[in-house]
Amino acid sequence: MKRNPGTLIFAAICCFAAFVIPSAIFGQGADASTTPAEKAIVDQLRNLRSLADDVRTRTTRQLALDIRALPKTTHKVDLATDLANLSTEGDFGHDTLQEVATTLAKALVEQPQTMNESEPAFPYVELATLVRYEHVQASVDSPQFTAAFAKLEAEDAARAKADFTLTDMQRKSWTLHELRGKVVLVNFWATWCAPCRKEMPDLDALYKKFKDQGLVILAIDDEETTKIAAFLKDKPVTYSVLLDPGRKVNDIFHIDGIPKSFVYDRKGNLAAQSIDMRTQKQFLEMLALAGLH
Repeated sequence: MKRNPGTLIFAAICCFAAFVIPSAIFGQGADASTTPAEKAIVDQLRNLRSLADDVRTRTTRQLALDIRALPKTTHKVDLATDLANLSTEGDFGHDTLQEVATTLAKALVEQPQTMNESEPAFPYVELATLVRYEHVQASVDSPQFTAAFAKLEAEDAARAKADFTLTDMQRKSWTLHELRGKVVLVNFWATWCAPCRKEMPDLDALYKKFKDQGLVILAIDDEETTKIAAFLKDKPVTYSVLLDPGRKVNDIFHIDGIPKSFVYDRKGNLAAQSIDMRTQKQFLEMLALAGLH
């Protein structure tokens, strides 16, 4: 789940409180400017998470084509951005992501967005994120798209040299730079986050499989200790859960949505990262880039 920190309207809808979608069309529902075709797409987006993965893959691809076919409407960029936001929650295939990115790029060409003060508008960041981290092809001839790429590069540079010391649920202290010689997976999560909860069993299985080979998983949560403890009592994990009161480490890593994961190799180099929920297969691919097979 990625979120736009400037627009959190959708969080107020109780049945979708586990994640945040950036566009106002979700938070406000259909209005006089929402066409029947747009409303039909909104309804499908709302139900996307409830679908089996194979059905969700087909539906995501078709939604990309349906949004692309819309005329130049008020909500077209919003819908394309919302779909991009949801399309990275798992492994729905490169071809599907390519269709999603193409749709968002074309929508931005049709309807250029206004800068958010000194920051590029969120749809440009979303598109740049797909291109940089999901390795799809898309481009928009816009200074905002260029600025979005520069923003991502700067954040990656900060993560590459990041260090922190946090305490886990058992009051043990962990310092990232002291773990040289280990493969470290840093995972940002929260108890309220549905994609986070979905990937936790895979993370736990991978930790059990590779811990004797030097894998360390540090799962960082900024919630209250009592809330985390109650959650872990029902859904325990064997890897370490670290507390980040005040979100200081979240800020160091520029975390604007969760889950996000970062893998450091035995030399402390940032070897791989994910911008959203990953499957066990995807986590294995990330760990392989750090030399863990």
